[in-house]
Amino acid sequence: MTTNAPRPEVLRYTAFSDAPDGGNPAGVVLDATVLDDSDMLAIAADLGYSETAFLTAAPEGLGGKEERAYSIRYFSPKAEVPFCGHATVATAVALAERTGPGKLVFATRVGTVPVEVTEEGGTVRATLTSVEPHIAKIADADLAEALAALGWPAGDLDPDFPPRIAFAGARHLVLAAATRARLADLAYDFPRLEALMHRLELTTVQLVWRASDTVFHVRNPFPVGGVVEDPATGAAAAAFGAYARELGLVPEDAVLTLHQGEDMGRPGELTVTLRAGDSRVRVSGAGAPIE
Repeated sequence: MTTNAPRPEVLRYTAFSDAPDGGNPAGVVLDATVLDDSDMLAIAADLGYSETAFLTAAPEGLGGKEERAYSIRYFSPKAEVPFCGHATVATAVALAERTGPGKLVFATRVGTVPVEVTEEGGTVRATLTSVEPHIAKIADADLAEALAALGWPAGDLDPDFPPRIAFAGARHLVLAAATRARLADLAYDFPRLEALMHRLELTTVQLVWRASDTVFHVRNPFPVGGVVEDPATGAAAAAFGAYARELGLVPEDAVLTLHQGEDMGRPGELTVTLRAGDSRVRVSGAGAPIE
């Protein structure tokens, strides 16, 4: 940042909840033109949220109306991340409060992410559409190391949900707990899991428990970002939707509800929409400013 340039305003919004004390808080900088990488990282570290989003002008040819298209970058307190769902939702809600609901387009490091914002009854909701997803198997040794770091016996996994690495903008290891009690009991070896995640280039570990055919409870350890747990994780929700569909665990056309943050005291709700004939995943949630 140039010496004479004023520091831009850092907004605070929560995503995947319409209440400031629910969902996942994110920092939002609507004009980061004067900031360099070290400035962005310093702001994210100072704020201490899982991620902070930084907007600059859209690249030429992105598409969309000029005033509703942007480049966006995401920083955790420790490093830049390629994509962040909750910070995208928070940013879209912040923009909608200033320019009205409608369609937005974001250029991210992993590709173009369109977002549509609606408002009904005073609640603002944003729906992002992921980049092309894919899933991959995890090596047995790496899975064993992940379970050891988590303190999870292999017998605590749900055999109907095989472990996989899923991507829909960022890489996440999907592990399914056999019981809600297993999911609730999260006390892991932070350095050990962080080291494995760096080696496998994972953003979070997506821990899930199936409550019904379309309802899941999820938790997301995030040691590589410098926080123990992410309260509501849009990128992981998109990755999980792709994972569940590809493995035939849900129909090609499905709407899934993910509850996250309850065990942290910050309840949030993520809606994952799958459409037959479209491999992309849509993730929706409410958002609100944090006073």
